[in-house]
Amino acid sequence: MQVYFIQCSKMAKSKTDFRQSGCPIAYTLDVVGDKWSLLIIRDMIFKGRRYFGEFLEANEKIATNILTDRLKKLEGSQIITKTQDPEHQKKYIYELTQRGISLIPVMLEIILWGTKNDPNTTTPKELYRRLNKDKYEFTLEVIEEVKNHKPALNCLSSIK
Repeated sequence: MQVYFIQCSKMAKSKTDFRQSGCPIAYTLDVVGDKWSLLIIRDMIFKGRRYFGEFLEANEKIATNILTDRLKKLEGSQIITKTQDPEHQKKYIYELTQRGISLIPVMLEIILWGTKNDPNTTTPKELYRRLNKDKYEFTLEVIEEVKNHKPALNCLSSIK
């Protein structure tokens, strides 16, 4: 087995750059590395949540001030967009951008890792089986569901 190391050295920073180094892992963690950001992205992908109030329904019970902060950070990092709901002028719709959608393979890998290492996981058996059977094909199906503004778990209904 070959092991590759990524050198995470200091880099020149612009006035608006918040990063400490040019390391891709550090950058990713700066953008989406906290618990709440990942759970918001999870809810957008797998539960089809698009409204502020829907994110508050998650089992993890995020506080409104933290939710507001994370939504702003995700929008600022171009992971999500925020648009006014045409049917309800006081509501906003949050959607994943292409950049956010590109996190789907990462989220699926996190699911695999967590399921393998947590004996109390609530991962649906069909999801875990499908990921292990054909990760690439399943990932494409999840991406398609999200692009069509559907919760990605809808693609599990096609499993035979």
